[in-house]
Amino acid sequence: MITDVPGVLVGHHERVGDGWATGTTVVLVPDGAVGAVDQRGGAPGTRETNLLEPENLVQRVNAVCLSGGSAYGLAAADGVMRWLSERNLGFPVGTRPHEVVPIVPAAVLFDLPRSDWGNRPDASFGYAACDAASGSFALGTVGAGAGAAVGSLKGGIGSASEVVGEYTVGAIAAVNAAGEAVDLTTGRAYAADHGDFGVSWPSRAAELPSRRTDLNTTIGVVAVDAALSKAEARRLAVAAQDGLARAVRPAHTMFDGDTVFALATGARELPEASGPFGAAARPAALDALCSAAARVFARAMVHGLLAATTAGGVPAYRDVWPEAFE
Repeated sequence: MITDVPGVLVGHHERVGDGWATGTTVVLVPDGAVGAVDQRGGAPGTRETNLLEPENLVQRVNAVCLSGGSAYGLAAADGVMRWLSERNLGFPVGTRPHEVVPIVPAAVLFDLPRSDWGNRPDASFGYAACDAASGSFALGTVGAGAGAAVGSLKGGIGSASEVVGEYTVGAIAAVNAAGEAVDLTTGRAYAADHGDFGVSWPSRAAELPSRRTDLNTTIGVVAVDAALSKAEARRLAVAAQDGLARAVRPAHTMFDGDTVFALATGARELPEASGPFGAAARPAALDALCSAAARVFARAMVHGLLAATTAGGVPAYRDVWPEAFE
């Protein structure tokens, strides 16, 4: 899980049923983390992403808000800010402890067809997700993945992590892509070779209803316990997008707003230059972390697919190919 990275917590809040299939997920870093972002595709919905550019003032963020509800769902970040401000967590702008501005970048996915019109996340979703944040969290049809869909199938929240030397890299993804995550002629996930997912991949086609995928967007976070600059953290986010592209086909379309944030908690330093060829030591270490970021994000995408349950009229993988779980 992404919470294998020390200092990272995750919380969900969602509503599913009675005309609802949407929610919000918050990745909380109470001690702060260097933040960055990489956005692909033609239909993004984001908030506070410009401040993550390396040349801008703010270096550390307090949380990342991932939400359903399309642009309406950006309101969930207001609740995250209120939760943080009540705890005096944020960018100091005055001399007293409560004079802070919480830094909460956010991104949203398009899931409006899965709920009755007007049912979408608001500030209360973000606040409740913060209240629920911990080191242990559910996968599948929860949080920002409650109304997600990927191609012909139900999407959801997935997560994964990997140890790289002395560092830990983790990812969380709300899987909601225009492209397919599965070869529909066999039932095998495109990124199946990225790990042992505890299933026996089937080898049969399935009859699936056609689904319009006019607007979509996969959103997520990759985190590491290394001390990175904003520019280095952005390289991590760029690499994670490669993992997304391995997991769905096509990826980064005009109808996706794929957005991946990176968080570097700074617990462990990268090696500095030493020896006759030491000038490459730091970039080589960063490159290893970036390679891992692509792998863990791809694995998180598969876990989100496999953990999802049918909701909002979109069939889940586990219902279409139940034999994979036997």
